Amino acid sequence: MLISESEILNASILIVDDQLTNVALLEQLLLDGGYTSVSSTLNPVEVCALHKKNNYDLILLDLQMPVMDGFQVMGGLKADDSDDYLPVLVITAQPGHKLRALRAGVRDFISKPFDLAEVRLRIHNMLEMRLLYKKLDNYNKELEQTVQERTGALVKANAQLTREIDGHLKTEGSLQDALTEIKQLQNRLEAENMYLQHEVAREYNFGEVIGQSNALSQVFLRVEQVAPMNATVLLLGETGTGKGVVARAIHSSSARKSRPLITVNCTALPANLIESELFGRERGAFTGSDARQLGRFELADGGTIFLDEIGELPMALQSKLLRVIQDGEFERLGNPRTIKVDVRIIAATNRNLEEEIRDGKFREDLFYRLNVFPITMPPLRQRIEDIPVLVNHFVDKFNKKIGKKIESVSKNTMSVFQDYHWPGNVRELESVIERAVIISQGNALQVLDRFDTLRKPEQSGNGEVKPLVDLEHDHILQVLQKTGWRIEGEKGAAVLLGLNPSTLRARMRKYGIVRQ
Repeated sequence: MLISESEILNASILIVDDQLTNVALLEQLLLDGGYTSVSSTLNPVEVCALHKKNNYDLILLDLQMPVMDGFQVMGGLKADDSDDYLPVLVITAQPGHKLRALRAGVRDFISKPFDLAEVRLRIHNMLEMRLLYKKLDNYNKELEQTVQERTGALVKANAQLTREIDGHLKTEGSLQDALTEIKQLQNRLEAENMYLQHEVAREYNFGEVIGQSNALSQVFLRVEQVAPMNATVLLLGETGTGKGVVARAIHSSSARKSRPLITVNCTALPANLIESELFGRERGAFTGSDARQLGRFELADGGTIFLDEIGELPMALQSKLLRVIQDGEFERLGNPRTIKVDVRIIAATNRNLEEEIRDGKFREDLFYRLNVFPITMPPLRQRIEDIPVLVNHFVDKFNKKIGKKIESVSKNTMSVFQDYHWPGNVRELESVIERAVIISQGNALQVLDRFDTLRKPEQSGNGEVKPLVDLEHDHILQVLQKTGWRIEGEKGAAVLLGLNPSTLRARMRKYGIVRQ
């Protein structure tokens, strides 16, 4: 009992959103996809009456609307409709709303901002399931009616007993087939429900930041507290702990989510170009500037700018950044006209800025302006209970990327992962898992990384406990010597350490490592 493409494209769809731009985008997407029966409303109050009149196959419902939100609309639909299958696909940007909607009977979600390919696939899949459910329901009713008709005929006409028994057996066989198909559908729906619950749990952990440890829960709590506000956020923590991911989570949960998030890596930009990259330049502002260029702050106007590795910003530019934070204004290179912008600032650093202030490398007044709402990302070694979850996540990720079918990770391998101190944090773990998936034969993960040579501080040979920074310094120096001080490339130290080349250079500067 298959659903044809034409049945899906002719299904009736209602779009409910108080934002006209969202409605127009979804209508155009559906019409371009070949759907023929698409209607919409900006007023959630009239949804129940419209559904009662038109019996839509699918309702695309925004959860956040004034006067009457999506949860109230779903309550009205369930009260008016005895059908157990609620034909609603909700639209939301709030991870916490998804679990609540799932409990209310919703089958799937569309996340804002829209991923058009994902939207098409989810709408198509849910329509296919909805139409199959309706067809099965109608078929079951027809079978029941047939059984009743056969039974009545048996009572009225004993002479036709043999023929009716035969017909009854045929009907019974058809009913059994239908029940088997319904059972398969039920199993499929249960599997999808478990999958959606898993997805909701992961979304509630802010997508890419994965874990259930107490240390990470504190990060989630602080993100939830500050995201809706317009406050400046300072993300602290070692390289590879996920500061950039948290910055994206804050922006996507803020009122500025419809505007851009502009990322600036202060380490990656050449020192002589940082000012023009941040604040823009006019044509002829300096040698080689043959065209006007908008700065990152102008591009982020109305949105958020993420200043990664803010501790690397030269002192000469720190005063200009301070002015932007305080007054929201600056000048392009080569132009005296003042430009005003409305930008939320999220900064991140792996340095101790208070020590940088004492060393005269960072402005104290800028630090206080950035340190309005600090969030410290815990290193991986402080949340080892998250390692099994992360390992399984990365195995699934690289299975899909590489085309492998790694299905198990031995207890011994997992113990090795949890015993290692991970100086490169989650980023290093991800690199190790990718290499392991590439080399593994069969369906068990095989890890050839020499963790025994990267001993934790308590495993030093002379019984002395070395500080973590000393151990990381020694390990970086050892790998650099092994690669002949080559940093980049397939055989460079950055690849062996599981770090970006720019991050490795930053750590070399931090530890004072120079070529010998």
